[in-house]
Amino acid sequence: MLDLPNYQLITPSALIKEDLHGARAKCLQRLVRLDLTVPETVSLSVPFVRTISAAKHIDLGPLLTNFSSLPILSVRSSPINSEWGGPSTVLNIGMNKEAEGWCSDILGQEAAKKIHLTFIKSFACDVMRLDDDIFNIPELTPETALKVYEQEMEEEFPSSIEIQLLEVLRSMSREWQGTSARLLRASKGAPEDAGLGLVVQRMVFGIGKAESGAGVIQFIESDTGEKKEVGRYLPQSQGRNLLVGNEMAMFLTKDARGRSLEESQPKIFTKLRMAGEVCFKGLRDEMQIEFTLEGGKLFIIDAVSTPRSARASVEIVTRLAEKMIITKEEAVLRIEPKAVAQLLHKQVVEGAVGEVIARGIAASPGATFGKLVFSSIAAQAAASQGESCILVRRETSPEDIRGMHAASGVLTERGGNTSHAAVIARGLGLPCVSGVTNIEIDTKLKCFVLDNGRVFSEGDVVTLDGTSGEILVGELPLTPAGVGESFDKLMGWADTFRDIQVRANADTPQDVLLAKSFVAEGIGLCRTEHMFFEEERLTVLREAIFADNNVDRNAALERLLPMQREDFFEIFNIMGELPVCLRLFDPPLHEFLPSSRSGIQQMAEAMNLTAKEVQERIESLSEFNPMLGMRGVRLGITVPEIYDMQARAIFEAASEVRKHSGIKIVPEIMIPLVSAKQEVSLVKTRMDAVALEVSKEVGHEVEFKLGIMVETPRAALRAGDIAEYVTFLSFGTNDMTQMTYGLSRDDSGRFMSAYVAQKVFPEDPFHALDQTGVGELLSIACERGRGASPNLVLSVCGEHGGDPESISFCRNLGMDYVSCSPYRVPIARLAAAHIAINNKKLENI
Repeated sequence: MLDLPNYQLITPSALIKEDLHGARAKCLQRLVRLDLTVPETVSLSVPFVRTISAAKHIDLGPLLTNFSSLPILSVRSSPINSEWGGPSTVLNIGMNKEAEGWCSDILGQEAAKKIHLTFIKSFACDVMRLDDDIFNIPELTPETALKVYEQEMEEEFPSSIEIQLLEVLRSMSREWQGTSARLLRASKGAPEDAGLGLVVQRMVFGIGKAESGAGVIQFIESDTGEKKEVGRYLPQSQGRNLLVGNEMAMFLTKDARGRSLEESQPKIFTKLRMAGEVCFKGLRDEMQIEFTLEGGKLFIIDAVSTPRSARASVEIVTRLAEKMIITKEEAVLRIEPKAVAQLLHKQVVEGAVGEVIARGIAASPGATFGKLVFSSIAAQAAASQGESCILVRRETSPEDIRGMHAASGVLTERGGNTSHAAVIARGLGLPCVSGVTNIEIDTKLKCFVLDNGRVFSEGDVVTLDGTSGEILVGELPLTPAGVGESFDKLMGWADTFRDIQVRANADTPQDVLLAKSFVAEGIGLCRTEHMFFEEERLTVLREAIFADNNVDRNAALERLLPMQREDFFEIFNIMGELPVCLRLFDPPLHEFLPSSRSGIQQMAEAMNLTAKEVQERIESLSEFNPMLGMRGVRLGITVPEIYDMQARAIFEAASEVRKHSGIKIVPEIMIPLVSAKQEVSLVKTRMDAVALEVSKEVGHEVEFKLGIMVETPRAALRAGDIAEYVTFLSFGTNDMTQMTYGLSRDDSGRFMSAYVAQKVFPEDPFHALDQTGVGELLSIACERGRGASPNLVLSVCGEHGGDPESISFCRNLGMDYVSCSPYRVPIARLAAAHIAINNKKLENI
């Protein structure tokens, strides 16, 4: 086993390891290897830094022999992962009266005093944690500052560099281990025992007689990824902190607004450009370089990956791959699947500060702002005036669909990741925050009240962040959605690597067009009841549900048939030879019964009844637990005319497409909420009969594939029996999770955060598939189904189909495809590519 030193000088051959010395130390070694001019730097290992905070005394003399006899140093943090942050840099360690005199000879007396004074204040406030107000003295000098320090600390300011350096190292180590730092890096995914290394570097003075200064340069626009030199340079300065908001800071490139480094120091600017190109090729990334000029000589102090948006990240990796600096596989792996959501939706600008008034479940990603409205009618009115609005409801229903179409975002008091509002919003690409438990909505007064009593009324403007689940006061700046040629290129590469198909959940021809634009390989779930959310259609559907005799019901179904046929024709026509899976009618009746006064009145007019008669009929149809009541296959068996109508509409539409385009359509028909094989047998018998009738009418055989949506635990357990009647099983993991846990997917948001925080559940099971419980049922169903029918097609069509970890689990079970909402299709495609590439790597080890 290697005996690794506690610290060592960074040289091209030094044994610097990222997991031992941190990301910054390793990056500095790479800069040295690239022959860039980096000041002498010593790397302190993670174990040594941990020791420093606890040890009473450590001899730093041997460490200092790596520098000159009178060194002035800086210390920077070097966490294992650069994204975890770390303590701020401390400059000019070693300054004392003797060092000030030495600096005076080289830099000038004024510069030397400035450096000395800056260090005294930095050491006092940042290291010893004194209040910076003690230095608010007119014409403060180093001598005065030392006296102020001695009065406050009741001891002399340490003049020894060993003591100064030890106190700095100790302070930074303890800050890293503090509660605030732990919480901050934990929010970025760092483990509890995350390690911190430190680097000690010879100071390069950006202050002096000849051209001196400090700056930062990057070579792309952070928002777009466009190639461009961006940054600032400040003459006679040290470090990057002084660059922010300083009017004296120069531009880097020629600019009509003021002086530039390119004009004043063209040779230096050319060297910086060359350094950027060297880093791009050698470090295989776009880097942001911190540099210092000392007496006209350029030093590279540090380099980090350039801050970037998701859009810029895609531009960078595709550029690297096309220049063959990285492989296409690596380009794909560098883009996190969840980051794709930032490309498809507007987001709150990073760093924008707003007052958070409420939090809920981040049910549909993206951000928007607009005035609050409390009804669909108000949302439509706002949209007609060109105003952005946020629709606020306790929970949404089909009556709210038109309002959701008109709104810019949706906020609900109830519901979770798989509630009506969440599912519809994801399909529409609308930001949605659901399950906001600290508000109380009053639809009559058109307002909501926070738990602290604060009131927000209709017309008030808020920003809704569906990515974080936050509601903020006022209008925050948003980044635009942005996909383009580079994104399409990257996704094309991803598609060549993945080995599981990705389909989309799409319910209308408009949804299907969107799904196809995201390169879905078919429709994995078309919820046919969602085709009736338009007001005219909803009324006819309600007539069919309300009918208490066959004559009235058949009359309503005859009106529904051409509507369904038209939609199916358009969907088949759009998708062409790609598969389309249509789920038969599955309405939890409470979602389709009118609840508002206007809805009841409209229903009464349509059916020539009184409002009271309609209300009585609603009450007679109401159920104690409608999600487990008369829905799905139960409705299809007890009222078989509904499924007969749908089957005929499907077969006639497929025949019409074949007639017009010559494409043979073989629809996939899915039966919902099955729990017994006899249910499938009964539905299949009627399907076959309708298919035979239509075949005779159109003059050719009508073909179709029959499958079930596995949502009940019993269907999973009896998959072997059911497989006898079907060609595919598609797992509806939303309801499967609900039934397995005994959780209401609409109400669990009220306590789920507490459950996750206390580690009752590792994650919200409606957000990430429960692989040990629900997953075991899926595993059993796959094994038993394929055991009875080896060619059985298996898939997931719940919202888990867009979750990367869930996709990996489904792939390992041998499923053929996953299906998710259209806006999650690119995420699923990229995640599937990651899984395939990483598995291939493991196989080759």
